Amino acid sequence: MLSLRGLRHRWPGALDDSLVIDELDIAAGRTVFLHGPSGCGKSTLLGLLAGVLPARLGQLALLGRDWAALPAGARDARRADHVGVVFQQFNLLPYLTVLDNVLLPCGFSARRAARCLGSPRAAAQDLLLRMGLPEPLWQRRADTLSVGQQQRVAAARALIGAPELVLADEPTSALDGPLRDAFMALLLQACAAAGSTLVFVSHDERLAARFDERLSLPALNRAVTG
Repeated sequence: MLSLRGLRHRWPGALDDSLVIDELDIAAGRTVFLHGPSGCGKSTLLGLLAGVLPARLGQLALLGRDWAALPAGARDARRADHVGVVFQQFNLLPYLTVLDNVLLPCGFSARRAARCLGSPRAAAQDLLLRMGLPEPLWQRRADTLSVGQQQRVAAARALIGAPELVLADEPTSALDGPLRDAFMALLLQACAAAGSTLVFVSHDERLAARFDERLSLPALNRAVTG
């Protein structure tokens, strides 16, 4: 699913690289827990994996295609087709309904829309039900929902159209224990049903046992810091 070789990333204006990772492979269908303390570069690595941030050096390929070999428009299209993202702050469009937020990826990707069973609308409704969000909520504005409900909407949006890769950036950081556990069960179950590879970023190592693989970013990263 993902293949990384000789990655070097440096922020504009910085003198040194913030990420130096020689090699990393993530197989299709695996669930990966990527952990490390706050500020160690976890979100930066997710941005690189998604093709949003450019690497200074090295190759980073999704499904055999190096992000750096694609022009900007092609990167955007490839991301829309193959990658779902659960953001730490959810990034829902507050003025859209719950249902319309979930349907957004299908508006950007005909491939994702075509992979929906029945229709994108039916697939969105099914995902919302599986996420424990009943029909009376579907036409409400996203910003009227609780934090836990908004998080589940964000997960449904990332999963619609069965993207091959799902990236989740600290999505449980705002949740208490029971809500966190319920969300994790739903997310892992939905990824398994879709056959999606999941890369889940967190500093909460209590969650690691739920995943196929555990990766420490400080152990992977050879950049000199401090």
